[in-house]
Amino acid sequence: MEKTTKIRLFAALSCIILLALFLYPRGGGNVREVVISPVESDIYTEADIDAAMDVTLRYFKQGFKGCTLKELRYAGDEAAGQFAEWEEQYEVGEAIVLLSTFDVDASGGDGSLNPNYTYKNWGWVLGRNAGGEWEHLTYGYG
Repeated sequence: MEKTTKIRLFAALSCIILLALFLYPRGGGNVREVVISPVESDIYTEADIDAAMDVTLRYFKQGFKGCTLKELRYAGDEAAGQFAEWEEQYEVGEAIVLLSTFDVDASGGDGSLNPNYTYKNWGWVLGRNAGGEWEHLTYGYG
């Protein structure tokens, strides 16, 4: 191939790649502004809670387009009664509940959320079996 042809091909491919990156939907929610509120626990270690929060942050980032996560915290040991219910319902060895606050933009997220609204105490339920990693089970109010 001639040198000019290679240069033109390289320039065209570069333009296509840049255009694809620009037009490709970037996915979910904004987690850059989140404040992680520490809550002590006699049930879970700090590493357990941090690992559950990491799963929730990834889930929010991937699936909550048009939303900005503002706060994330462990629900606290006083919610332990709920943990047992979730463990039974989802047949997992352990469950944990996190609570969050997030803003929704004018798009309403995926259309299922209220546009221009702030959700407070939105729950995230995660579960795991002995020695396993936390997995997202469900989310929402209630």
